[in-house]
Amino acid sequence: MGRDLLAAGAAAYARGDVAEALHTFEQAAHRTTGDLRTSAIINAASLSDELGDHTRAVTLYREALEVMPADAARMRPAALVNLSQALQHLGDLDGAQDALEQARKLLADREDHGDLTVACLLSLTAVAMHRQQWAHATERATESLEAAVRFAPGLAGHPLMNLAAVHFETGRFDLSDDFAGQALAAFETAGDVNAVAETQQNLGIMHVRSGRLDAAEPLLLASQTFFERAGIGHRAGIGSKVLAFLAEGRGDTERAGSLYRRSVDYFRDSGAVLDVADVETRLATVAFADGRPDEGEKLLASAFSTYSELGLGLHCAQVDFWHATLLEAVLTSADPSDTALRARATTLAVPAAIAIDAVRFTLPNGRQREQWNREIADPAVQLAFRLAYSSGDARLVADLVEAQCAGTTVDVGRAGHGTAARLPLELPDLPAAGTSDSAGSFQLGAALAGVAADAGLPVPLPPRLAVTPDGRIVLGAAIATAEQRYRCEVRDSRTVPAW
Repeated sequence: MGRDLLAAGAAAYARGDVAEALHTFEQAAHRTTGDLRTSAIINAASLSDELGDHTRAVTLYREALEVMPADAARMRPAALVNLSQALQHLGDLDGAQDALEQARKLLADREDHGDLTVACLLSLTAVAMHRQQWAHATERATESLEAAVRFAPGLAGHPLMNLAAVHFETGRFDLSDDFAGQALAAFETAGDVNAVAETQQNLGIMHVRSGRLDAAEPLLLASQTFFERAGIGHRAGIGSKVLAFLAEGRGDTERAGSLYRRSVDYFRDSGAVLDVADVETRLATVAFADGRPDEGEKLLASAFSTYSELGLGLHCAQVDFWHATLLEAVLTSADPSDTALRARATTLAVPAAIAIDAVRFTLPNGRQREQWNREIADPAVQLAFRLAYSSGDARLVADLVEAQCAGTTVDVGRAGHGTAARLPLELPDLPAAGTSDSAGSFQLGAALAGVAADAGLPVPLPPRLAVTPDGRIVLGAAIATAEQRYRCEVRDSRTVPAW
């Protein structure tokens, strides 16, 4: 019975029905004992992670590690490597590193588990990439390539693709293309058709992100054909989303809408609720562009609800920022005198900007903070300024000026409000909740904290600014709204007088 359930779960996964596969493995975990139960728990953890429920994945991996025999020479390091990947998704890079070091110790001098050694090194590469430690990531990727060539030649494409990603993220596109081409060739030599399609899709996404759209589309179409024929729903959903993004960029909103809707169907059938919410936000953009704001409002509300139910407050803030951006576009193109709509847009934009701007204090290095400011925070704060100014709310404008003068100045020149706003294909990684106050953080005033954050020094959230003798807090109502609506702290509990 237990083996039949494991086989049924594997079959469901092979045909792209990830949610059904997860349900089957969960049944197997409840009905079996011993190694079969442990295998079922690990499989359920893996699929939970794939579907975006990373917290449950971590819980299941730890449960599996507790119940498996201490001498499980292969199963234990494999579970530790998989646990590290789930922890990476939650932003717990220290926990991920610790799990991988445990796995690496268990795998030392075990040439019979060379494939696991490669997997461990690949995950160590991923941790370094998440931390944007590019030199370290290159070392780990090179080490994993050497291990793959020695122990598991069929896996050599994975470290090659990691090297491609490292060079891409550091702006060396020629080297990135070269390594990606080698990865494709390695997978083709190994006969791994699924990995070939995944690499084509990943390379296509890189081309889109770097603006090489003509080079991207053939790769995306080739991989999409494979994923749809193979019934690999989640990857097909990714492909449909990226192809829709290309169509949206060309102004073909009809094709973009069709592809986004197909992407939603794929993701929903796979149980990938986070991906559904992301695409709903993009579909809302198309709906607003086509003059269907009511439909757009419903899609945004659905995306916000999904993120809120999962406790992803910063994602909620991003939805609110984008909602306000779309409302501003309506005001610009239709009835600028619609004071109710302008007030609604402002009510959404200001708390969202506060929450989004606070993220830079939680990011671990200056380069990530610069990227966050450039791609996310600057546009959000600029939107809040524009809406506050156009609504004639002098106190709100003054508070926004006060908050920015006491922190990091927004780069007006790169805010990009001369062109139509557009969601990027991929947003920078969000930090895990509660990571803002690290050991050794500098307790600085608001202005110096902003400077330190830009430099990449660890600092806590900025303090609250009191601007009158009776203790009125700058943006006090909006800060309270942000912390209640997004369920995350956006200011430190300290209060600093600024009068």
